[in-house]
Order: sequence, then C-alpha cells, then structure tokens
Amino acid sequence: MSRHSPFRCVVTGASRGIGAAIVRDLATPGHRIALSARTEVDLMAVADTLEIPTMVIPADALDPGTADLVINQVVQQWGGIDALVVNAGEGVSAPIHRTGDALWQYMIDLNLSAPFRFLRAAIPVMKEQGFGRIVVIASVASQVGAPYISAYTAAKHGVLGLVRSAALEVAPFGVTVNAVCPGYVDTPMTRRTIDTIVSKAGRDPDEVLQTLAQEQGHGKLIEPHEVAATVRFLIEDLGAINGQGITLDGGKVHI
Repeated sequence: MSRHSPFRCVVTGASRGIGAAIVRDLATPGHRIALSARTEVDLMAVADTLEIPTMVIPADALDPGTADLVINQVVQQWGGIDALVVNAGEGVSAPIHRTGDALWQYMIDLNLSAPFRFLRAAIPVMKEQGFGRIVVIASVASQVGAPYISAYTAAKHGVLGLVRSAALEVAPFGVTVNAVCPGYVDTPMTRRTIDTIVSKAGRDPDEVLQTLAQEQGHGKLIEPHEVAATVRFLIEDLGAINGQGITLDGGKVHI
C-alpha cells in the first residue's frame, strides 16, 4: 500500500482540540475517519463539517472495553484499519505529596493503559493486512520531567516506552508506531491549566499564558494544526520512521 492510498482512520479524543484538528487535517478525498470520544453531540459537530465518509463512535477511553469496541466496529464496517491516532488524554497537576492514589491511577489509566489497549486491539488487524500506521499523541513530558505533574509525566514516559517496544515488534509486518510529543498546545486543556494556576496562585491570566508560552523554544504555544500536520506526515511515511517520539516544542528539548 502506498502513501497515496486511501486510509481507513480511527482518531480517539476526536471531539475537540488536537483530536478535532487531526480529523480535519486527515479529511481528504478517499479517506474514511472513525471519530471516538465520550460525547456524541461534540463528535457529530466535528463529523458534520467533513465531506468524507465518517463513523461516530461515542465511548469512554477509560472503559477497558472501549478499544475492542471501537476497533471491532471499524473493522466490521470498513473491513480493516489503516491508521490509528490515539489522542485521548488529560493532564492534572498536583505536588507529589498531594498526589493521591486516585489521581495517580487516573493518570495511568487514561494516558497509558487506554493507549495500550488500543494498540493491543489494532495491531493484529494491521499485521494481518500487512500495513498500518499508529500515532500516539504523547507529550514533552514523555521525555523530560517537570514539577507538579509526576503522575502525568510517569504515564507519558510509559506510553513512549510502549510505542518504542511495539514499533520493534511490528516493524517486520509493514506497521509503524510513533509518538508525537508536543509542549503546551493552544487547546482547552491548556486553558484549564491556566485557569487552575490563576485560581490557586492568584496570578494574572495573561502572565500565566506568557509563562507557558515561554516553555517552548520559540516562545509560543504550539498550534493544534501543527500537531495534526506531524500526525499526517507520520501516517503518510513509507515506513522508515518507526518507534520515534517527535518533539514539537519550538526547539527547547533535544532528545
């Protein structure tokens, strides 16, 4: 299968932010996209803007059965799956001494266990058909530590390890597994981070925004479309890029 062939795509966390940007970027003639997230009305709002065949699958990534449900439904209706983008995730901050077991487990379940289940469900299908592209949306926190996000960082470090191990396992079968590791992206999740800092520290929102922007080497938040373009590049790659964590942070982190 060449890079120009139509793709049957699955995107999780597809209802907003990075996920919605990825869906719109992949929505080129010939492709088909299955969108999954928790809220059907939000998924439909994205799907209704597209001019290609879509499938809307409302499901909670935290549910252990969701990955099998989504992948099986796509395979049954479209006969296979060529590209899987695992985007659903969230970051919650707390000092390590205030990171309770519930918060720790939530970060691990959402940012590590859920991606693992999607890879586990999709890889047999891709191996059998002899082609597949998997991209996990990770984070700069997959590569470096930062204060107050120990649980999130641990989960994201883990998911990058998952990507690298899976990539070696599936490489002989025409399948690649890569991660995209953005810094702070201009999304609702980052806006929630700003609101949390403002409420807890009493800082000015614009000052907080500028502080987060300076965490990137070029002094700006990453735009969702920049993440989406990188995802599309990895999906269209002929297969030499595998097991990589592609950093999008304006040049600050060098791994």
